[in-house]
Amino acid sequence: MITNLLWLVLAGPLALIALVLVPNARANAGARRFADLARNIALATMGSALMVLCLVLTKGAAHTPALVPGLGLWLDTLSAVMFLLVSFVGTIVVNYSRNYMDGDADHGRFTRLLALTLGSVLTLIISGNLVQFIAAWVATSMGLNQLLLFYCDRPAAILAARKKFIASRIGDLSIALAVGILWQVFGGLDYATLFNGARGLAAAGVATPASVHLAAGLLVLAALLKSAQFPMHGWLIEVMETPTPVSALLHAGIINAGGFLLLRFADVLGLSVPAMDALALVGGFTALFGSVVMLTQSAVKVSLAWSTIAQMGFMMLQCGLGAWSAALLHILAHSLYKAHAFLSSGSVIDIARASWSPSPGGQLHPARLTIAVGVVLAGTLAAGLALGLHPTAEPGVFALGAIMLLGLTHFISQAIDERPTGFVIVRTIGMAALVAVAYFALQAAMAALMAGTLPPPQTLRGGLMLAIIVLVIGGFALLTIMQSTFTSARAGSGPAWARALYVHVSNGLYVNTIANRLVLKFWPTGMTSGR
Repeated sequence: MITNLLWLVLAGPLALIALVLVPNARANAGARRFADLARNIALATMGSALMVLCLVLTKGAAHTPALVPGLGLWLDTLSAVMFLLVSFVGTIVVNYSRNYMDGDADHGRFTRLLALTLGSVLTLIISGNLVQFIAAWVATSMGLNQLLLFYCDRPAAILAARKKFIASRIGDLSIALAVGILWQVFGGLDYATLFNGARGLAAAGVATPASVHLAAGLLVLAALLKSAQFPMHGWLIEVMETPTPVSALLHAGIINAGGFLLLRFADVLGLSVPAMDALALVGGFTALFGSVVMLTQSAVKVSLAWSTIAQMGFMMLQCGLGAWSAALLHILAHSLYKAHAFLSSGSVIDIARASWSPSPGGQLHPARLTIAVGVVLAGTLAAGLALGLHPTAEPGVFALGAIMLLGLTHFISQAIDERPTGFVIVRTIGMAALVAVAYFALQAAMAALMAGTLPPPQTLRGGLMLAIIVLVIGGFALLTIMQSTFTSARAGSGPAWARALYVHVSNGLYVNTIANRLVLKFWPTGMTSGR
């Protein structure tokens, strides 16, 4: 009976995908009713996702035998949590688009493509074998490409879609090659065979075969390309020609597919230290790079796009450091925040006016910022140790905790800078300590929830891992101290070197400009795609 219930879970994603079979003319003629239908299917899918999560938490993980070759379901706590997250965000986006696109001549066509893309992502999450995973992976890319070209007469949209197309096809080829290698090594394409084989190889304590290293490297490449990591990040900051619901679904759902790939095949990736180190290096650099550029942007949506690039870098870094459950927690928090941020971006001025700050403003003194950074890093270590965690046992959790809690630096610095009294300083440090404890408590709760599904956190595995952690934390600490300098440079004041650096950084160090020239050279945008 449980197996039959599991198959019903697939009905929602397939129903969403089936909406693409409705002709454009018919969908546009009854656009409002068609959008209502998509919303109702999305709501039903979210209901089934909630049922699946309850079932998995009470009965344990479950999977179905293949109904036909290449079609099966794998439902554990990871897929159940992600299925509920994406269905929840997708339902909100579909409902939002009903009013947002109302009156557009192609409202029905937009709903078709949105439903196709959402259904493909949901199918990817609950896939039970590698064939189904690849099919859903490619379908997600194709659906997103069509959404990026919704206004296909806009050159900027065409350029962004073409850069995304190139990155996606390289990623598709990478994951296809990885699947072929894994099939040869472990002798099957279903998840049970793959996971049992990888865990058996890890338990045997033998050297990892070169073929597994290659497969892990290809999976890492596919994930990096899917999540818009440096230097293939440019397409993500140029998708603003698409309707806002697309941006919300992209930044809150689709972009996480790379992270889900890493988490789903964490047992395989954990066998390859070189692949993990490469993932941590690229993710850490992208996180720092995206964060620096984000601080220089004035357009709300462009700033949010750079924020997504940085956040995906954080998530890649967490996976590269073996902090799997921390990466999942990051995905959940970022998805919910970014969906709200994009859907409410039109109200940013009203939100800013309604905001209140206890500080009268002004530039914070670098010396006090440095003191605040030291307090935050010491507090991170103390909070982790108080909860029974150790930096060498869970270095990834500590590293990302330190980076996240550096966001409290300005809060602490203001307490020292503005009318410093004992009460204000103690209250501020107490609140910061509470946030640190809450962070580690949430990490511990997620680790407990994912026990048996995701591998345990990796210990400090060598000098390169330690160097990556030190460089990333040091980079963000320096960025925190220099943030006020960037603020002055934006206003046209401050030292000359800061103003010059601000110009270069605000243009993303021209990496995307170079990418645009290469794409336009070999693939000019003289022709537009038909609808």
